[in-house]
Amino acid sequence: MPRIIAMLIVRNEAHRYLRLCLNDLSQYVTEIVVLDDASTDATPAICGTYAKVHLIRKNTATFWQNESLLRQECWAATIKRRPEWIMAIDADEIFENRLKTSIQRFTKQKNYDQISFQLVEFWGSLTQYRVDKMWNPQNRWGVYLIRYLPGYPYQWPNQPLHCGRLPHNLPGNILQSGLRLKHYGYANQKDHLRKYQAYLQHDPQGIYSPLSHYQSILDPSPVLKTWQETKPKKESFSTYKT
Repeated sequence: MPRIIAMLIVRNEAHRYLRLCLNDLSQYVTEIVVLDDASTDATPAICGTYAKVHLIRKNTATFWQNESLLRQECWAATIKRRPEWIMAIDADEIFENRLKTSIQRFTKQKNYDQISFQLVEFWGSLTQYRVDKMWNPQNRWGVYLIRYLPGYPYQWPNQPLHCGRLPHNLPGNILQSGLRLKHYGYANQKDHLRKYQAYLQHDPQGIYSPLSHYQSILDPSPVLKTWQETKPKKESFSTYKT
């Protein structure tokens, strides 16, 4: 099995989805590098209960000051662990179950260095996801698993917010996996106003994302669809798009 290292940034995730995320990752990755952005709750203690977690703690929170620098710090810690593949994930995300039966095929093949997934935004519950406006998963494909190439000159965008989780100059071909990544960040209705206010506070002019997208967080009647997990099946790369 190739050496797969997941990397994620956390802050005050003890009472959200951290355990779900770490429980899932622990089943199929080699290590989990966690950069704690000065949590004030039990987040570091929870991370310490997982054998595969390599925890790095910061004394001062910096995510909202410069997300790019923080993600670069997490990246630097991750590549020190000698990864063959790197998985970029957030603490409120879980890949659908089919990944467990597919990940060896993704990481053992030689033709693709980037694996993309469809991001699904769960909305107001853990059973429904949003399909309207910029939240539609049909338009939300992202690369979250990459082959690490030592010596390649990876570069990061100089962007303090919405900078992406990985360097912007990734090399190699992209495999569109056909699998989905479940984002639970909006699954609790109580988080909607908090997240909306935070984005407006740190990007009041809509420089890094359209203001209309931020405003849509508070839409009273979003279009939702019921989640259905796809069953594991034998797959062939010939069915995937590049």
